[in-house]
Amino acid sequence: MTMNERKTIDLEQGWEFMQKGITKLKNILEGHPEPQFSSEDYMMLYTTIYNMCTQKPPHDYSQQLYDKYRESFEEYITSTVLPSIREKHDEFMLRELVKRWANHKVMVRWLSRFFHYLDRYFIARRSLPPLNEVGLSCFRDLVYLELNGKVRDAVISLIDQEREGEQIDRALLKNVLDIFVEIGMGQMDSYENDFEAAMLIDTSGYYSRKASSWILEDSCPDYMLKAEECLKREKDRVAHYLHSSSEPNLFSPLQKVQHELLTVFANQLLEKEHSGCHALLRDDKVEDLSRMFRLFSKIPRGLDPVSNIFKQHVTAEGTALVKQAEDAANNKKVCICLFVVWEWLQGRVGEGDIRLVFVRKVIELHDKYLAYVNDCFQNHTLFHKSLKEAFEVFCNKGVAGSSSAELLATFCDNILKKGGSEKLSDEAIEETLEKVVKLLAYISDKDLFAEFYRKKLARRLLFDKSANDDHERSILTKLKQQCGGQFTSKMEGMVTDLTLAKENQNNFEEYLNSNPNANPGIDLTVTVLTTGFWPSYKSFDLNLPAEMVKCVEVFREFYQTKTKHRKLTWIYSLGTCNLIGKFETRTTELIVTTYQASALLLFNSSDRLSYSEIMTQLNLTDDDVIRLLHSLSCAKYKILNKEPNTKSISPTDHFEFNSKFTDKMRRIKIPLPPVDEKKKVIEDVDKDRRYAIDASIVRIMKSRKVLGHQQLVLECVEQLSRMFKVHMAIFFVFLISRQLKRGLKTSSLGTISRGTKLIPICSGTWHDPVWVQHGVVTIAAGKRGPAHGGNRAYKTAIARATMSASFGDYSGGEPAMLVNFVDGARCGEHNYRL
Repeated sequence: MTMNERKTIDLEQGWEFMQKGITKLKNILEGHPEPQFSSEDYMMLYTTIYNMCTQKPPHDYSQQLYDKYRESFEEYITSTVLPSIREKHDEFMLRELVKRWANHKVMVRWLSRFFHYLDRYFIARRSLPPLNEVGLSCFRDLVYLELNGKVRDAVISLIDQEREGEQIDRALLKNVLDIFVEIGMGQMDSYENDFEAAMLIDTSGYYSRKASSWILEDSCPDYMLKAEECLKREKDRVAHYLHSSSEPNLFSPLQKVQHELLTVFANQLLEKEHSGCHALLRDDKVEDLSRMFRLFSKIPRGLDPVSNIFKQHVTAEGTALVKQAEDAANNKKVCICLFVVWEWLQGRVGEGDIRLVFVRKVIELHDKYLAYVNDCFQNHTLFHKSLKEAFEVFCNKGVAGSSSAELLATFCDNILKKGGSEKLSDEAIEETLEKVVKLLAYISDKDLFAEFYRKKLARRLLFDKSANDDHERSILTKLKQQCGGQFTSKMEGMVTDLTLAKENQNNFEEYLNSNPNANPGIDLTVTVLTTGFWPSYKSFDLNLPAEMVKCVEVFREFYQTKTKHRKLTWIYSLGTCNLIGKFETRTTELIVTTYQASALLLFNSSDRLSYSEIMTQLNLTDDDVIRLLHSLSCAKYKILNKEPNTKSISPTDHFEFNSKFTDKMRRIKIPLPPVDEKKKVIEDVDKDRRYAIDASIVRIMKSRKVLGHQQLVLECVEQLSRMFKVHMAIFFVFLISRQLKRGLKTSSLGTISRGTKLIPICSGTWHDPVWVQHGVVTIAAGKRGPAHGGNRAYKTAIARATMSASFGDYSGGEPAMLVNFVDGARCGEHNYRL
């Protein structure tokens, strides 16, 4: 029979044959003894469907076969699947469900192959659901919709059992939850709505009950251990049998656990009295702090309270160090901490040593908590910010009358100079200097540190007190990286000057060797410095002895051969001399300053000199004469005898050379009484700050032309904050000074004038003055005068804003400045223009 002559197959006949194949498939699924489908069986079933669908109408049974395909699933589910699931409960029900779902998928796969011709042509033309979807939807409509509630409850029950520590069949749960996913046929609605929503509610309730119990019973470390273990197990649970979409979801099980265990009880947990965050920091519980960071970093803004507590703790510890140093310096009470008692009080430690120990303790404190930030808090920026803010609080407090800037500069000097109390290896010195530079970042008055450091660097360089040139250059490099090139430019110039000065000295010695007649007969070493790099020193026209005058002239002649466009200014206060003192007992070498040497050489030509004669012959001030005579007649080495023999110098004293002086040392150094340079350093810094404010205002106003007062203040403070903290009182007074001196004008709110008289702004109106006196900005009201055409009594009031330092020429007995404003107007309402 040819293809065109094939026999027509009736619906009943064809379906009867197909029914035998479907029954065989059901028997195989149920486990009944039945041979597997052979390729011939498969081809016969497929061909039957093909023939029934390709017959000419009215014998095309495509629609009828499509309907019977669905009916086959419905009949099997209704008669076999549902009864077998309904008769079981809990875990047994879940196992049966998993088995029936697996069988159903196999049945769908085989029947889809038998009826595949429908999928290729009939379904495509009619836009009907494909066979695979029809088969799965039958299970969903008949089994899933009826049983999903019981299945969900059974699964959640097993999850809770596992949370309580019981062993469960995780593979079973995985297979059951896969049904919720697969039944959605590409959509997650069934999993999310029918299972996950209820599971999240159960998770919240479960951990809420646990957290409420733990927070009352456990310490903070124990609570965190349990919370971390719960989160770990919940994450493991998600990985093993919950769908992967549960993990990144905002409302995932992990998020619920974190909320109930951490977010709800965060403050209560952190503030536990004997085991909270404060206690962990106090007791150095590094592991617990690391765990706290890991846990609280998982919740929104969870690290904010932790970082605040960290900041408070570091601030308290640093402030305690300051107080201990103050107490030790003032000898008010014995320090509480044993290590402070041992280091500060043993061996009669002096005030200077107390300050050095204080800086060392601050460095150790910074090392400790920086390690916490890097290790426990994983280098998080929030904790770096808290550490910075905490150190800024107490690092800008003074100790024993010294500012932090001075303390750091002194500490560096002690490390870098010869004979310092810090005996460290080269590696330790480099490491310590690195830490000091880090501390400098917290100091607001960096310019003050720079000036103190420059003073001490100058002494190390000029008097050959520097222990290692490499260390000097190293710290300058570190400071340059931290604060910029402008910060270290003068210091680098000082180091360069010393190198050039050594070359210059070598050239001078060659000059003397080549010109024997010019040799003064005295070994002379001259250090030529650049004025702009070095600190300012007093320069007097000291009347030098004849021997020294010849030395000066020889060097001046030599220097003129090098350059004729530079002026030499001799700073005798920094010079030193080695004199041979011929006493009755023996000859002793005296190491003295140029001032002291000049005074002693006067006694070569006179046996007895009065105070006024010495002062006249040396051409020095009273202060300098008193200092040098005190060092020679009242101190340890009495080279001169004084009449009367008292411990102080007066203008009526007379002096003689002490020929009977003796000492066990053949070479002695006679120091001058130290001069407190702190006041001068602060004055120099104040002066430089005024120039800096001046320059900043000019830069801002040149670029902005017109600017409101508040905006001008903000921009100026921002520009200068890297070097020093601008105090508003100083800025306010300086701004007024600039208006008066440089022509910076205000808007027509008022007239500003210098003087001691009040100047009315308009006829018939008085206004309140503002002036600076003894470092205090004063706004005074108390004048009585006409206002708006009538009399008005001003209520007396004085408002004061104390400035942190005296303002140079603005201090005085009389008001240095008077300023008038419109009634009710404040400085903040002014506009400025160039």
